[in-house]
Amino acid sequence: MTDVDEVPGVARRVSARVVLLDARDRVLMFQGFDPVRPDELFWFTAGGGVEPGEDLRAAAVREVFEETGLRLAPQDLVGPVWKRQAVFTFDGLGYAAQEWFFVARAASGAVDTSGFNALERRTVVRHRWWSADELAATGETVYPVQLAELLPSVLGGEWDGTTRSVR
Repeated sequence: MTDVDEVPGVARRVSARVVLLDARDRVLMFQGFDPVRPDELFWFTAGGGVEPGEDLRAAAVREVFEETGLRLAPQDLVGPVWKRQAVFTFDGLGYAAQEWFFVARAASGAVDTSGFNALERRTVVRHRWWSADELAATGETVYPVQLAELLPSVLGGEWDGTTRSVR
């Protein structure tokens, strides 16, 4: 795939995403849609855009808090374990995205979405905790595409320090 920095005519977007696990090794996923295509639902991990001057870990911690109400510290994050580059449209705009994925454990399974911004309130339908087996068995669209396949490798908490590319 072409490096997202080489894609002309689209906005660059760096995101910090978190594979947030509960005590039962399930990952928190949100289901949402593109406002231009409201009938095309997809699932995605917690996380979002890195603000100017913000480092990846700080962005990941901030996004988890805003989207779930759960407080993490930067040292609670493992990784980044994965990196995903994607070119897509959302709400009629083109993006060349670079997403960095961390892994963290949630102290609680309770999720508070009251910190969602206006766009999230409009486009996120629901959330739920998914096991690796459930992700592997679903016919629904999940990002990253390889999540079901790669999730077992991060469940043990051991990370070899290598950031792997995912789709």
